[in-house]
Amino acid sequence: MTFDWEAKYCERVSHMYGSMTRQLMHLIADPEVISFGGGLPAWELFPVEKVKEVVDHTLDSDGAAILQYGTSEGYGPLRMAVAERYVKRGFDITDENVLITSGSQQGIDLVSKILLDKGNAVLVEDPTFLTALQAFSLFQARYLTVPVDGEGMRVDLLPEILEDNDVKFIYVIPNFQNPSGVTLSLKRRKELLKVAQQYGVPILEDDAYGELRYSGEVLPALKELDEGGQVIYLGSFSKVLSPGLRVSALIAPDGVMEKLVFAKQAADLHTDNLAQRIMYGFLERDLLDPHIQIIIESYRKRRDRMLQAMERHFPSEVTWTKPDGGIFLWVTLPEGMDAMDLFQQAVQAKVAYVPGSCYYADGGGENKMRLNFSACDEQKIELGIQRLAKVIIGNLT
Repeated sequence: MTFDWEAKYCERVSHMYGSMTRQLMHLIADPEVISFGGGLPAWELFPVEKVKEVVDHTLDSDGAAILQYGTSEGYGPLRMAVAERYVKRGFDITDENVLITSGSQQGIDLVSKILLDKGNAVLVEDPTFLTALQAFSLFQARYLTVPVDGEGMRVDLLPEILEDNDVKFIYVIPNFQNPSGVTLSLKRRKELLKVAQQYGVPILEDDAYGELRYSGEVLPALKELDEGGQVIYLGSFSKVLSPGLRVSALIAPDGVMEKLVFAKQAADLHTDNLAQRIMYGFLERDLLDPHIQIIIESYRKRRDRMLQAMERHFPSEVTWTKPDGGIFLWVTLPEGMDAMDLFQQAVQAKVAYVPGSCYYADGGGENKMRLNFSACDEQKIELGIQRLAKVIIGNLT
């Protein structure tokens, strides 16, 4: 007889689901398909030789220590280097406020572990990062949603929601939001902090794309403006160096850090030592910022090429965002057109995207799609947009 595992699962397993992005991308086996689906950095821009140099030097100088267990908070010199980097931006922190995590996704998970009980409310943008929704749902959170417009989250709608609901925290992506690409305006950042302080609600600020700005004014992070210590900040090196290293930095107030470290210990003890040392090597040798400038120049061109191609090929009934940075565009199809229904047609036409309904906590967004421009070169972007345009035009009524 086959053992009945279904009878053994805990209740929260019923709230688990896979990433729609990854599920859809598994459907694309044909290498000729041009994918605008994943949130991938450009493969060809990874600084492989520099990583190799850092690894060789690090293993030669301190190989035994790297192969040993490390501290849960993270490699000390890396934490200090990260703190110094953010202090230069205006953060009022020390290395004691820095926790090195295995990707910013782990940061979302750790914050959820220490703050969420079953049925607690999390306030999110509508739409928002679908993998954050995965994490919150695992802890059986319920969602309160706030729409997004050209200036980011509609902060003016928060007082009414917070007046009537006990919210555990607000999750927000202020810079080049995933999936919409929009940026929270400075006025709204200040108002968000004011309202959150008034109602005593913490903020989880996810800034995975903040350093990838191609145009417009650099805006202060919410954490820079945080005078009351109510913001937990998630920084990431995935989009500016390597997602495969899984090295990110969580910045939290003193009183919160101990609980996060306990949760980190229960999860994986510590982030990979070699990956941390690679990251530290890039910061110590001043290799990171020059590399960021390289990818900024490349991604700016790719963003512009996609915008230009959409202007040329998309029908007038379709609209889209024009982000100042990040790696995504957000497309709105005519009412009644379903991006999920179009997906199979698009794959047959050898182009892929992520349907927008994946990013809505309470449903909606059927006529939306997210397009990534960082992973394809300019020629593929042009060809892919042409293919996608034909699919859209073929479905206009």
